[in-house]
Amino acid sequence: MAFTLELEEWVGSVWHRFITRRASADFPEARVDLVDRQRSLALLFHALGGASGIALEAASERDLLLRRNLLMRIAGTCKQAPLASCDGSRLRLPASLAVFPTASLNLELYRWLALLASQSGPMTHWARDNQRWTWLLLQRYPALLPSYQRLVDAHLQLRPDPASLPPGEAALEKALRKALREPGSVGHLPPSERAAWPLPLWLYPSLQLDSPQAGDVDEPEDDLATRPGEQQGAPKRASRVDDQTRDGGLLVVRLENLFSWTEHVDLDRWTDDSEDENAARVAEDLDQLSLSRQRVRKSGGLKLHLDLPPADIDDIPLGEGIKLPEWDYRQQRLQDNVVNLQLMQPRDSTPQPLPVRLQAQAARLRRQFQQLRTDRQWLRQQPQGAELDLQAWLDFHVERQHGPCAERGLFMEQRHTRRDLACLLLADVSMSTDAHLNDTQKVIDVIRDSLLLFGESLAGLGDAFALYGFSSLRRHQVRLQQLKSFQQPYDDQTRGSIQGLKPGYYTRMGAAIRQATHTLGACKQRRKLLLIVTDGKPNDLDLYEGRYGVEDTRQAVVEARRQGLIPFCITIDKKARDYLPYMFGAHGYTLIRQPEQLPLRLPQLYRQLTESQ
Repeated sequence: MAFTLELEEWVGSVWHRFITRRASADFPEARVDLVDRQRSLALLFHALGGASGIALEAASERDLLLRRNLLMRIAGTCKQAPLASCDGSRLRLPASLAVFPTASLNLELYRWLALLASQSGPMTHWARDNQRWTWLLLQRYPALLPSYQRLVDAHLQLRPDPASLPPGEAALEKALRKALREPGSVGHLPPSERAAWPLPLWLYPSLQLDSPQAGDVDEPEDDLATRPGEQQGAPKRASRVDDQTRDGGLLVVRLENLFSWTEHVDLDRWTDDSEDENAARVAEDLDQLSLSRQRVRKSGGLKLHLDLPPADIDDIPLGEGIKLPEWDYRQQRLQDNVVNLQLMQPRDSTPQPLPVRLQAQAARLRRQFQQLRTDRQWLRQQPQGAELDLQAWLDFHVERQHGPCAERGLFMEQRHTRRDLACLLLADVSMSTDAHLNDTQKVIDVIRDSLLLFGESLAGLGDAFALYGFSSLRRHQVRLQQLKSFQQPYDDQTRGSIQGLKPGYYTRMGAAIRQATHTLGACKQRRKLLLIVTDGKPNDLDLYEGRYGVEDTRQAVVEARRQGLIPFCITIDKKARDYLPYMFGAHGYTLIRQPEQLPLRLPQLYRQLTESQ
């Protein structure tokens, strides 16, 4: 009996390998993996004009509605395939390519997709856009034409013969063949019930949820963005299904027969907004996410964290709102008067002394900063001094050999001069700072302590400085909390404002940096340092999430440098190296790996940044 079972398993495995190999459209012996070429392809993409903020990653498989032959249906192959795509934040290429019989052609296809993506933009029509991008690429770089012709000729030999297809599919196949041979010659594709065989030389739309169906109940726009740190692994395939809620049911399947979980989960988030702590882990186990929507309006539910508090308990506004521009990377220009920034003062800002737990550290920092209070500088050509000015004496001797010379001092004297430096510190107080670092401290607690010790250090040093906190709720409500302006003294009122800071909302960093640049630029000091303390990426509820916020922040930093400021970012985000070098430059930021050390590290960083100034 055991021998019979083993024989059946062996025969089954041999049959599976045989039928799969016969039904496969790929050439496994010529396979080229993306992981081996990822760095060079990314360099090629960026070198030919691809946006620097776009990352290169492997594409996930998507369903194909193809007409498969009998062998393919028996073997279950050609139902899914990874297809190249490029959106505003990621370039996705297949994890491996084996569509051609030679490895050189597969590698050439990888290069072609990277080059095509460098010329791409928002996709409005799959066929017309790909033809236009192909035509532009070949016009700008005619040397690519032989490579493109090789890929097209090799691919057309592998595509299905139009004569073997039904009329509708045959017309579509002929149109695609013409579009490949003559990019730009096909304006419209004939309708067909079946999708065409995949075109590996073209880019496809990114995977996303279908748009809402007609008749859906209009609801206010919700924040559907994934929270930082929750999404893991490759993107999921998604589809919408009709709501088929039933009151109970009968389980007619034996659970021990379930080897994978790809069934529809009847999940209605519109009527149940409760949080599931295991949602991220469950989503990782699903191959496909299916979402349904009930055509009813929610009876209740308030998202209080998205609403502004009443005016009588909110922070105190200072003056009218300030209109600021914002950088739109898609149009490559500043849009005027897009953001409304409101200066505010914490309402719970009663005067308070420095907390007792910080007094010993503050005293030690004040003593250390005493040494920076004045700089010692050598003054040349003085009538008397501690050392002989050899350069002045040499000039005097040469001039005297050639005739009369003016009298000058021949000594050098070392004297104290005042530091000519102003600093503005921006602290991120968004709702992410309400997270716990340990059992006793939150991020906002560490930021408060950092601001207090920073203020104590600079107050003893004598440098001009200002302290602000910032957060945002979309572009119409960017909140800049004034803790200490350049004109205000550092006293118990400032200490109370710092201790009254409360976290909330989001992080529209570009607008805060632009207003800080304007404030700091008005100072008369020769050297101006702009410090930003944050715990994460720029983000907000609208378009500011993702690449838009990163690009706007980067542009704001560039504008600050053009005005002679020195922007520098201090972060506790362990993933900062993924985005901060792009925004602030390789030497324009530092990562504090132990956030609890931020209160002591911040004054030390200021000292390091200004000692050489």
